[in-house]
Amino acid sequence: MHLRGLSARRRTWAVTATAAVAAGLLSAPAATARPAPEPPLTTMSIPSPPGSADVRVLLFHGSAAEGEESPLVNAGIEAIERIGLTGPADQRFTVEATGDPAVFTRADRLGRFNAVVFLTGGGDVLDPEQEAGLETYMEAGGGFVGIHDAARAEPYSDWFTGLIGARPSPSSPTAVQRAVVEVGDRRHPATQDLPPQWKRPDQWPNWVKNPSGDVHTVARVRESTYRPGTGANGWDHPISWCRDYDGGRSFYTGMGGTVSSYDESDFRAHLRGALLWTTRLVQADCKATIAGNYTAQRLTPPNQPGRNDQIGEPHGLVTAPDGRVLYIGRGGADASQPVVTDWNDPAVGRGTGQIHVYDPRTGKVTLAGELTVFGNKGGGDELVKVEEGLLGIELDPGFERNGWVYLHYTPHARIDRETRMAERRVSRFTLDLATNRLDPGSEKVLLAWPVQIHSCCHAGGGMAWDSRGNLYIATGDNNSSGFSDGYSGNNPQPNYKGVSFADARRTAGNTHNLNGKILRIHPEPDGTYTLPEGNLFTGRETAEGGGKTRGEIYVMGVRNPARIFVDKSTDVLYAGWVGPDASAPSPVWGPAKYDTFAVITRAGNRGWPYCMGNKQPYRDRNLPDPSRPLGWYDCDHPKNESPNNDGLVNLPPVTGNNIWYSPQGGGPDYPRDANGVPTYRPADATYRLPWLKGGGQAAMNGPVYRYDAAAGPAKWPAYWDGKWFVGDFYDADQPRNAVLMDPATQGDGGLPVHAESLKRIVPGGNDGIKNLMDWKFGPDGSLYVLDYGRGFFTSDAKSALWRITYTGGGPTPAAGLLARGAGQ
Repeated sequence: MHLRGLSARRRTWAVTATAAVAAGLLSAPAATARPAPEPPLTTMSIPSPPGSADVRVLLFHGSAAEGEESPLVNAGIEAIERIGLTGPADQRFTVEATGDPAVFTRADRLGRFNAVVFLTGGGDVLDPEQEAGLETYMEAGGGFVGIHDAARAEPYSDWFTGLIGARPSPSSPTAVQRAVVEVGDRRHPATQDLPPQWKRPDQWPNWVKNPSGDVHTVARVRESTYRPGTGANGWDHPISWCRDYDGGRSFYTGMGGTVSSYDESDFRAHLRGALLWTTRLVQADCKATIAGNYTAQRLTPPNQPGRNDQIGEPHGLVTAPDGRVLYIGRGGADASQPVVTDWNDPAVGRGTGQIHVYDPRTGKVTLAGELTVFGNKGGGDELVKVEEGLLGIELDPGFERNGWVYLHYTPHARIDRETRMAERRVSRFTLDLATNRLDPGSEKVLLAWPVQIHSCCHAGGGMAWDSRGNLYIATGDNNSSGFSDGYSGNNPQPNYKGVSFADARRTAGNTHNLNGKILRIHPEPDGTYTLPEGNLFTGRETAEGGGKTRGEIYVMGVRNPARIFVDKSTDVLYAGWVGPDASAPSPVWGPAKYDTFAVITRAGNRGWPYCMGNKQPYRDRNLPDPSRPLGWYDCDHPKNESPNNDGLVNLPPVTGNNIWYSPQGGGPDYPRDANGVPTYRPADATYRLPWLKGGGQAAMNGPVYRYDAAAGPAKWPAYWDGKWFVGDFYDADQPRNAVLMDPATQGDGGLPVHAESLKRIVPGGNDGIKNLMDWKFGPDGSLYVLDYGRGFFTSDAKSALWRITYTGGGPTPAAGLLARGAGQ
């Protein structure tokens, strides 16, 4: 049984009065400043938990307003009674409706109900003793469902504000408007059977304070689909949410403001799920997006002076099946090491790429091995700095048996200072699983190809496996960011000893070049590889005379794909890449810089340097005058007419990408002329992904989370299962989100149907994970994140490996507290 003490409203007064005394704001002596203690407002005794297997719901519709009762009341009572009488027999319940608030002081009555529903027009509907009775009921483990104007009830009660979760803004629109509801929780019983994009008419309240992060939001309303008026909440506008509160379970929906709502089968399904959870008929997770349920821990201390004992220049990580985390340093030097930029010096660009191993069983880091790489020229302009080095790491599918580690890197020993060319390679090494030491003599080179190193940038580097043992390798376009004003990167003119370094048509747009691609090969045990079926080319095409394709290419037309991920449960590839540098769109040259994320379900062309975003074209340029714009590229029939192209002229059609963002906002789109060319006028822009914004931007693709019930207690909840993590190197306005895709449209550039901010879970700021470089889930279900540090081309005291764990516990109510037993 639960016995009620001092009410929350009176507790608030006591705290306030005590603070006032301490501040000297009361003139009376301290001994008489507080009144004598009053007796508790109620000493009600409520069974804990309330209700029984004979499940009952109390529907309260009392109102503080005088006059005629709202027509919503009868519609709501009828709908909830119908819900209770239908569905599976073991999920049925009875409903008792009342407008008399005295029920909340009748322990013999209140304790019989498994849940209480507030279907009230708002106002001060309970006196202090009645509210204290409701508090007692919740503290005993009761359930509460608030519908629409219930958020306006008990306006002077902080406790009731907490029970509801948020209060409507006085400026909320009152008109009934049709809008899209994004149903982000695909597991909660209140939302699991609803469409991900649910179109319906209703009244849509704005919130005085957005509750996101403090409650678990199961659905949001998309403000771009209606007129939210003043006080709008923006792209993150919760409309239904839940949480465990004050010992019980609370669910609230801002929907249900029209009589017709209660005739909608989907809205009744929404209410049914809320009632199943609050009445203890089923369990549900109402903790997964509450920020306080996550802990971010830095795992690696700063390096000791003059040593890279903990971390190099962070550039990628991978988790092993036994929980170890292997992470790499690209090759930039710390402050104590020399940087050589003179091409006459044989040591030009020489750096050290490190491989570290973090063992969660011991909490210790081992420097597993080092490679001498070309990748250390410090900062500076495009003709000085370099992004080559140790770029990627993956573990063999049989790593637990063979210790094989695959590294993607640029060996310093293979550079040609005369031609300023180098060799990029993917090699297999063996790690001693007992000592965490990499054997440098075990190298087997799987794949190697030439890259120009006269000018920076765009090396790519990510790698990933699918379930069939195919290895995906992301390569950058090996092209300068300059010489095209930050637009297409298609200037044919600059070259060094005959090799262009500013024309991405030589690389990303070239069917015979392995740069600016995502390659797919099948490594064999002897250190060679074969080509799987289904790549973009076989390498044996006879078109245009033959010999103009490479069979390793799975995806062409990517600029700088630093991070890729393959969801082995579906073998779908997820990738992100950094865009060019133009700060604004140009009606002459094309779109601004777009950083990009794509769901790739089949081989194809992703557009660079011809088209970006949702097939938005650039302007062609060519000799003799690259400063003069030519025609717009045709995204459906792109042609590579660069003098630097040795591949096919006629390219595969461009597939639109799912996510793109610019300094102006996320998903910019423009009206198009009869030829499909956008206006590119900022005033014409529509931003289709309002939860995104760029600026200084660098896309960092993340994983798709897959929930494993057998993983450790730190695992992220099942809520996140199937959600794709997309982020940016920077932590200001840039994205850190988990997005939900529609499998029916994702492969053809379909937009996300829902986005969930991760910024309160993956903390930013100078003392947090400010510069996100890579992120992966471990076998324990926790998220491992690399923070690059605060400089560039180096490591510093903020360079670190982090782990983010979930601490919120399992679904509620506990199995032993289910109204009809755990088997129901």
